[in-house]
Amino acid sequence: MSKSLPPKAEPVTSPAPAGGAAVPPAGPGLPDPVVVLEDAAFSYGGAPVLTGVTGTVLPGEALALVGPNGSGKTTLLRALLGMVRVSSGHVLVNSAPVGKAPRGSLGYVPQVSDLDPTFPVTVLDVVLMGTYSRLGLWRRPGARTRQRCLEALDAVGLRDRAGKRFGTLSGGQQQRVLVARCIAASPRLILLDEPFNGLDQPNREALLSIIADLKADGVGIVVSTHDLVLAREVCEKTALLAGRQIAFGPREEVLVPELIEEAYGTPGSDELIAVRALASVVASEHAAAAAPGAGGEVA
Repeated sequence: MSKSLPPKAEPVTSPAPAGGAAVPPAGPGLPDPVVVLEDAAFSYGGAPVLTGVTGTVLPGEALALVGPNGSGKTTLLRALLGMVRVSSGHVLVNSAPVGKAPRGSLGYVPQVSDLDPTFPVTVLDVVLMGTYSRLGLWRRPGARTRQRCLEALDAVGLRDRAGKRFGTLSGGQQQRVLVARCIAASPRLILLDEPFNGLDQPNREALLSIIADLKADGVGIVVSTHDLVLAREVCEKTALLAGRQIAFGPREEVLVPELIEEAYGTPGSDELIAVRALASVVASEHAAAAAPGAGGEVA
């Protein structure tokens, strides 16, 4: 599935916060990063639970947050949303301090298991909710906004379900509706929390295609995941975490045996074996792509 995304809405700008940190220069011809992390540490009020995070995400890039349970993946995702305290270091989201990004510029797709399927709303109602931050408290969506939301549903292949009750859809379809809710607001950055949990193969493939289309449209993606196929197929960068940053960079440089063992620790564990198997695939693909005659330039 490869459907065009709806045209971007007019951006809503916000003044630079007084005393805010300056955005690091992106360099000639390069867009400003949608995420900037410089030696950042995060806490829930006590001692930091994740430390030393440094890296950037550019528009059109996808970053996979990978690590064992309790490594800090969800913490980092919540920190970018402004829900977890930045205890030290420097963090920018869409060129602003966390919690102060321009309205509508940041989208979030929660786990479907966090939602109440009995809540009486239609699929279109859910997508319309994504536009409320741009509209303001007292404005109601008009015909243009509704059309844009229908186009967002079309982009995820569910326009024909617009009038259905959200709770009657499958888990995979609900996940795609939540992505459509983000698309309707024209964000520069979308955060996804374990988006592939429990999805069947058709919905997995549809979601992979949607993420690829978002990237092609210049949207940055940060995804917390245990799904290693996702990290391999659609994420250019990986942050490997274990209560601290083990590595952050191109996936073929991060998903290597020595760093994976440092993050996962226990030799022979099922999770470690799975990650090492993926690392072997990534390394093989990278070597094949770099080989003479593989479509690239020969040194």
